[in-house]
Amino acid sequence: MAKTDGAASSDKPARLASPARVAAFRTGLSAESRAAAFLMAKGYRILAKRFRTPHGEIDIVARRRSLVAFIEVKARASLDEAAYAVTPRQQARIIAAAEAWLMAHPEHAEFELRFDAMLIAPRRLPRHLLAAFDASP
Repeated sequence: MAKTDGAASSDKPARLASPARVAAFRTGLSAESRAAAFLMAKGYRILAKRFRTPHGEIDIVARRRSLVAFIEVKARASLDEAAYAVTPRQQARIIAAAEAWLMAHPEHAEFELRFDAMLIAPRRLPRHLLAAFDASP
């Protein structure tokens, strides 16, 4: 006799991600792990990874002393390509997500805030761009 888990089957067929999207997702996860390890080696404490809001996502939220850094991780074929991939539209989404993170974590509201980028490329050390962009209009 077969066991069932009691879950109702959906009428919708399961949507499979394209192989390119799956590869990009895995590359992103790997890059975020490399970035987090690099940050920890520099003395940062990771407060959150992949913090999602309706407005956007923050790849890494890290703290070092009285500073909270919101870090966008970009993995590309070269460090220059990664740097150009942090677009103004994306910056606005990260800033909105950071505001949501601060609302959820008011204990960090008085800390110095910074928006960084971590650039990842094959066979290169990660490059940490401090204050890669700011929240001023």
